[in-house]
Amino acid sequence: MTETIDIAAGPWSARILRFGAELAALSYRGWGDILWPATDPWRRHAPNLFPIVGKLAGDRLRHGGQVYSFGQHGFARDRDFTVIEAGVDHCRLRLSDDDETRARYPFAFTLDLVYRIDASGLSVTYEVGNPGGEVLPASVGAHPAFLWPLDPGAAKTAHHLLFDEAEPAPVRRLEGGLLSPTLHETPIRGRRLDLADALFVDDALILDAPVSRGLVFGGPGRAIRFSWAGFGQLGLWMKPGAGWLCIEPWAGFASPLGFDGEFADKPGVFLVAPGETREFSYRVEAISPGA
Repeated sequence: MTETIDIAAGPWSARILRFGAELAALSYRGWGDILWPATDPWRRHAPNLFPIVGKLAGDRLRHGGQVYSFGQHGFARDRDFTVIEAGVDHCRLRLSDDDETRARYPFAFTLDLVYRIDASGLSVTYEVGNPGGEVLPASVGAHPAFLWPLDPGAAKTAHHLLFDEAEPAPVRRLEGGLLSPTLHETPIRGRRLDLADALFVDDALILDAPVSRGLVFGGPGRAIRFSWAGFGQLGLWMKPGAGWLCIEPWAGFASPLGFDGEFADKPGVFLVAPGETREFSYRVEAISPGA
């Protein structure tokens, strides 16, 4: 069975891995690949986070009086998906519950990743389905790592994010991998966040209720527009000194400090009724700098 799927349209091309249904390359004509190449110090490109985002307290998932061991960001990023459909400009990959997942996450589920590329860019859709007979509690998130500097002719500090709307609300941080209750003054000034490694010395920068549903990332000569739908939170992350910026729309977040209750009651978890499906998506496009 093929381990990779290549799709393309117009000036765009992408490569998707069966392992984790991970976007492994995203190229725009004349620019080359704009994703981090999964080399040290972080050997991933764009992992898919499911059925949790971040960490659970004590790495424990509690359900119905039982306790299950659970690692950061869940298991989807480390499982082979089944290719349901593949064409020249799209593909659909699926992960379903099995004996291994139910030993850690005792729910019936389907997670479909749908990639569609066109002349303007790439769209990625997450479909979380509940084929079982009880409510499905879950979180899901995207974690694409874009090259920073995206514009190779510019310094990292010449790059910025420009949000669709002003983002004056305080931001959140992690403490020991869990969501701290402390609110921090936002480094975003109006719509603009000037990027520097120092922003990430204390790990991810978390917008737990962003007003915007899109932003522009880039330098003076090269920029992309990144937009999302369905997701309620946004994380920004990199390792200081490294060459990427992760722009992460989430439906969920790490356990708040002090919470160690039932998974279905955890802040940030959404519930999918039997027979229902929840959908989330993001899109990447190239734009003219300053647009």
